[in-house]
Amino acid sequence: MSTGCLMLHGFTGGTYEIGPLAYYLQENTTWDIRLPTLPGHEKDAKIEESTHEEWLEIAETTLQDLLIKNDTVHIIGFSMGGMIAAYLAAKYPIEKVVLLAPAGKVLSVRQLTIDVTEVIADGVRGRLSENMIYEHYKTKLRTVPAKAGIEFLKLQRYTRAYLKEVTVPVFIAHGRQDTIVPVQTVHYLQKEIPSLEKQVVIFDRSRHLLCLGEDHHVLIRMVYEFLL
Repeated sequence: MSTGCLMLHGFTGGTYEIGPLAYYLQENTTWDIRLPTLPGHEKDAKIEESTHEEWLEIAETTLQDLLIKNDTVHIIGFSMGGMIAAYLAAKYPIEKVVLLAPAGKVLSVRQLTIDVTEVIADGVRGRLSENMIYEHYKTKLRTVPAKAGIEFLKLQRYTRAYLKEVTVPVFIAHGRQDTIVPVQTVHYLQKEIPSLEKQVVIFDRSRHLLCLGEDHHVLIRMVYEFLL
C-alpha cells in the first residue's frame, strides 16, 4: 500500500512555511510527498501576474497525479493552502486532511496591534533582528499588490462553499496569538465542516506560522500521529 501526501503553503509565502513538517514526514515515512509552489510565489516571483484559478489548478493537478500513483492520499494545507486543501478534500477521494491556520477568515486586528507594539518596542531596544515576527513579515509589510489581494479573496470565497462537503477525518490546528487569521476561525470551521471525525488543537504560544513557531515540535508529532 503506497501513500501520497500533498502539502500546500499559504498566500504570499512558500514551501518553507511547512518545511519542518515536510522534512519530518520525509524522514519518518516512505510516503510520496509533494510540495508544489503556487504560481507567483516564492522568491522573486510576481504574484500580481497569477490568479486564484492558477493556484487551484496546480494544487489539483498535483493531487490527481498522487491519486493515480498511490493507494491512499492525505492533504495538508497551511493558511490559504488550508482552504485549498478543504476544497480538494470535498472533491476527491482522499483519506485525511490537515488544516493549519486555514484562512477561512482574516485578519485579527487585536493581535496584529499587539505584535506591532512588540516590534516597535524591540526596535527601540535595538533588538529588531531578534524579533521573529519582524524578520518573517518585514518583506510582507510592503504593500501586497491589490490584484493579488483580490485573487486571494476570490479563492477564499470560492473554497468556503466546499467546506460543507468535507466528510473525511480532519485535523485543525491554530495559534491563539495568530495575527493574520483570528483563532475564532476554528469555531467557524467546526460548524461548517460536517466530518464526524474532527480533531481541533489550539496552541497558546503560537502565531500564524505554526510549523515555525514555539509549539512546532508538538504540532508536527500530532499531525504525524493523526495521519498514520
